[in-house]
Amino acid sequence: MELLHCPSSSTYKPKLSFHNHLFSRRNSNGVDFESIWRKSRSSVVNAAVDSGRGGVVKTAATAVVVEKPTTERCRFEVLSGKPLPFGATARDDGVNFAVFSRNATAATLCLITLSDLPEKRVTEQIFLDPLANKTGDVWHVFLKGDFENMLYGYKFDGKFCPEEGHYFDSSRIVLDPYAKAIVSRGEYGVLGPEDDCWPPMAGMVPSASDQFDWEGDLPLKFPQRDFVIYEMHVRGFTNHESSETKYPGTYLGVVEKLDHLKELGVNCIELMPCHEFNELEYYSYNSVLGDYKFNFWGYSTVNFFSPMGRYSSAGLSNCGLGAINEFKYLVKEAHKRGIEVIMDVVFNHTAEGNENGPILSFRGIDNSVFYMLAPKGEFYNYSGCGNTFNCNNPIVRQFIVDCLRYWVTDMHVDGFRFDLASILTRSSSSWNALNVYGNSIDGDVITTGTPLTSPPLIDMISNDPILRGVKLIAEAWDCGGLYQVGMFPHWAIWSEWNGKYRDMVRQFIKGTDGFSGAFAECLCGSPNLYQKGGRKPWNSINFVCAHDGFTLADLVTYNNKHNLANGEDNKDGENHNNSWNCGEVI
Repeated sequence: MELLHCPSSSTYKPKLSFHNHLFSRRNSNGVDFESIWRKSRSSVVNAAVDSGRGGVVKTAATAVVVEKPTTERCRFEVLSGKPLPFGATARDDGVNFAVFSRNATAATLCLITLSDLPEKRVTEQIFLDPLANKTGDVWHVFLKGDFENMLYGYKFDGKFCPEEGHYFDSSRIVLDPYAKAIVSRGEYGVLGPEDDCWPPMAGMVPSASDQFDWEGDLPLKFPQRDFVIYEMHVRGFTNHESSETKYPGTYLGVVEKLDHLKELGVNCIELMPCHEFNELEYYSYNSVLGDYKFNFWGYSTVNFFSPMGRYSSAGLSNCGLGAINEFKYLVKEAHKRGIEVIMDVVFNHTAEGNENGPILSFRGIDNSVFYMLAPKGEFYNYSGCGNTFNCNNPIVRQFIVDCLRYWVTDMHVDGFRFDLASILTRSSSSWNALNVYGNSIDGDVITTGTPLTSPPLIDMISNDPILRGVKLIAEAWDCGGLYQVGMFPHWAIWSEWNGKYRDMVRQFIKGTDGFSGAFAECLCGSPNLYQKGGRKPWNSINFVCAHDGFTLADLVTYNNKHNLANGEDNKDGENHNNSWNCGEVI
């Protein structure tokens, strides 16, 4: 198989840096909003606003709003609900809400209408009774009522003690990890009110009437040995005026170019991150070019179930449903042309960063469960981006499997490329074999982060009745030095980005002595890597250039990187490129 790379307008993949602009327990005058909330049932909101379903998106500045107690009757009929499935699930007569939090002492469901959001008010707060609305570690409630143009989030109370791994703060509204669409800024690259890079966010409340006509779409299930994969950045692919698309930089813009890809012989597109992320999280002035820095690549997920809303020409119409349907339309149209769609997924870390990062979702729900922590609450950083998702924790790995199933069953994608997949093989915090398998393996508790020969998460994915039938591709290394190319736990079905193929071919092409034999092995499907483990040549995803490191043009232009224009003093990007200056004057 071949991986073709779509050049983009940027090669900048910066290191993580955050400033927390969200809610705090006290304001600058020392007012304790947490206490006020407990006394008066005040409201805070962390959501974005539009003028109604199909309307123009506006945003609201982050603020803490104290509401006066009200005697108005709740507009919803409140029932106990069910603990499963997780997330907000529409039924004919209402919506069931369920969210996991083991260490929270209290939980509140916050419902926000679009008309209340400009005033930064929570429309309804539903306090979840631990006796009636909690089963095990799952908080749940079923509501009957009118959810038109309704968004939701949660507030959790509990210990705020980073040294113990807890970041509960009842003044913050956090996103449900299972939310299917996130409402935030509506236009790519546009700041929120008062130049806020992190305007409020909230989840879409689903409706049983939300339907999409798939027109009988079914998985293509091409043999992987026949794949020609085109790596694509959804925005970068058509955003330039030269693309001559009606909807540049969007899912619909990609649809306009599918026939072109078909003519090239491409039968699979690999979409760089399309989960909701914030392109303004690194926003700062670049004195070299006189413009501002963006998170262009998107490897910093805010919500794993939600398609990136600002890649949609629909913006946030229908509270994010427009973005969902536009992504589905892209997949359906690709399948019509005989092109499979694979997603690049980033389950190794999230946008919440280290201890200085914002509280958006997982951290405020149960930080000690969702992140890999050291004994004093420090964040392990095998991702190089501030935190490491606690992938082999039972709760977290179930979340990942649920998410992957959703993208296959509801969004019809054909497979996944797992960014820094070696992290998915590392042991979780407080992991031991007895707790996971019921019997001891090697007789000892395994240190956090230790590579596992049979990681529970990879086991679950590989043997899942839905997921084992789709394409599973590992980027078999991480930023902690774990390099597993040819050795990734594979259950005979996983493929790998073959980084050794990339390096050997580059060395051979630039004429380095002693690489002719290695090059020949690459052309034969790298049997030295895959034959012994029972895998086939098509389990090697062969590529020469991708989004990391040099583009193909750079590869034959420079001996060393020259990343000066982005204002990072040439400190970012890959240093090891095996490139060759073929005559460029620099």
